[in-house]
Order: sequence, then structure tokens, then C-alpha cells
Amino acid sequence: MIIKVKVILNAKKNEVVSRIGSILRVKLAASAVEGKANEELCYFLSDFFDVKRSSIFLRKGERGREKTIEIIGKSEEKLNEVLDAIP
Repeated sequence: MIIKVKVILNAKKNEVVSRIGSILRVKLAASAVEGKANEELCYFLSDFFDVKRSSIFLRKGERGREKTIEIIGKSEEKLNEVLDAIP
């Protein structure tokens, strides 16, 4: 499954803020230094979707705030259930 993520950096804690259409808004406590925010995003999303870290791939947006993430290893139906639970 491919999802779009808009990242808000330097937050107090890591959390999913909302979902606007197909774009997931995520706050991260990390700053954009040497790819740390990208790595923290992948770890956070692996916990959020309950998949292994190795199942999360950053496909686009390595240097931007809008990213394209691919999640494998879990059925699309279960991933959609998690997304639908976001207000």
C-alpha cells in the first residue's frame, strides 16, 4: 500500500495528527538533520501500522515535508482499517 505523508517536525512528541483525504499528517519530535526525521518517521509508522521496520519504504520526498511511503507485509484491508480509525 502506498500512502502520502505530510511531516511536521520539531514537535513535542510523535503522533498522527489527522488525515486529509489520502494524506496522513504526522508530527515528529525529530529535526531534519542527516536523515534522522526520515528514519524516525519510518520507525513511528512501523509501530503505528504494526508492521516490521523493514516493511516501510520511503519512495519519494527524502528532503521534503511531503513524502510517499510504501508499506508491505500486511494486507491492504488491515492497513485501511488503521487509516479509517484516524479522525
